[in-house]
Amino acid sequence: MTPGFTGSPLDRADALRNDPDALAAARSDWRARLLRLDGIDPVLGDNDRLSWGSLAEAEPDAELLLLGLLDGRPHFAQLRPDMPEGAARSLAIFRMLDVLPAEEASTYAAARSLIDWHLRHRFCARCGSGDTALHRAGWGRKCGSCGAEHFPRVDPVVIMLAEHEGRVLVGRQPRYPPRRYSALAGFVEPGESIEEAVARELWEEAGLRVHGVRYVTSQPWPFPSQLMMACVAEADSDALTLDRTELEDAFWIDRADVDAALAEVPHAAFTPPPPYAIAHTLLRWWLEQG
Repeated sequence: MTPGFTGSPLDRADALRNDPDALAAARSDWRARLLRLDGIDPVLGDNDRLSWGSLAEAEPDAELLLLGLLDGRPHFAQLRPDMPEGAARSLAIFRMLDVLPAEEASTYAAARSLIDWHLRHRFCARCGSGDTALHRAGWGRKCGSCGAEHFPRVDPVVIMLAEHEGRVLVGRQPRYPPRRYSALAGFVEPGESIEEAVARELWEEAGLRVHGVRYVTSQPWPFPSQLMMACVAEADSDALTLDRTELEDAFWIDRADVDAALAEVPHAAFTPPPPYAIAHTLLRWWLEQG
């Protein structure tokens, strides 16, 4: 399995982040590359891969974020105050993700989430008054008033299939495209384990009591910055009580239904999530376990 948004060849070059001389050398390296963006969306080249330019293309008011090294060459993204936040999704981004190779999407995901974090953390959450400035080559911010250091964070999310007698549960939210169904998901709350979050979310959204929660795989999700942790759990029964504020519909599907949906068979029971979504990976994994 290779979940979407994973497999980037970037060397994140942590040693450069606290070395001012090495960072200055990276910024002055004639081989350094700048990720081309349209707002916060990627610009793709003729080969449907990420497009990179020279640092001379950076806007005058931009700050440079060191993404890492590719083939020993420094690669940067620019941070501008007028950029849209990462939670905003254009129609174009999904068309691009359909063709962008997984390892390229992974590099882009790191840049998008990092840019979004900076845009939302311009002020200090500790003292509430100080402006924060770029720190550690873009992998942190530091308050000019109290000196507090802040670092990029990800939000943990569980995404899971409840299984009962050879079938799994899929559901849909009103905002999904027509006929799209996916695995259920929810944020991990403070003081919870992954297993506890899976059990709570399935109870809250579908009225299911589960046991035997097992972890499958994980994926970063850059809209704006989640870590999706995919799991499977055994349901005690198949009786559903849906939370209609969360789910528009949900139903049980067997392996034949999953196989037909993933194969894009006409008139399949549902339309699956796109291949770059971890729910797609989870459904394919479950199908292959049969």
